[in-house]
Amino acid sequence: MLRTVLNAKLHRVTTTHAELDYEGSCAIDGELLDAAGIHEYEQIHIYNINNGERFVTYAIRAEEKTGIISVNGAAAHKASPGDLLIICTFGQIDSTRIAHYHPTLIYVDAANCIVGKKNAIPVQMSDR
Repeated sequence: MLRTVLNAKLHRVTTTHAELDYEGSCAIDGELLDAAGIHEYEQIHIYNINNGERFVTYAIRAEEKTGIISVNGAAAHKASPGDLLIICTFGQIDSTRIAHYHPTLIYVDAANCIVGKKNAIPVQMSDR
């Protein structure tokens, strides 16, 4: 059986541009794409932390070390410059391999510069 799993995540990147009149997609700093293993034209899921919007588009490569996260085309209605986003990709893996599988998780600062890379999401429990 195949299971769909998180493949890569860019955590809390800051939207730098929202270009309504640009051909659709999301331009992402090439350094971030490479670090996460996300390929140009690969389907991405975007979750907007500021407004709760969730949408699907595809990645295109922006110039390396620019920090660019540009939400383009119709998706530009779902994000504004300054919004924090989580960008994810998913893949399928045989269930016999899932116990040893780990995604690639990239963490950035406010300028979208990489500050950390992990392969597991730490469990955080709230004090209720």
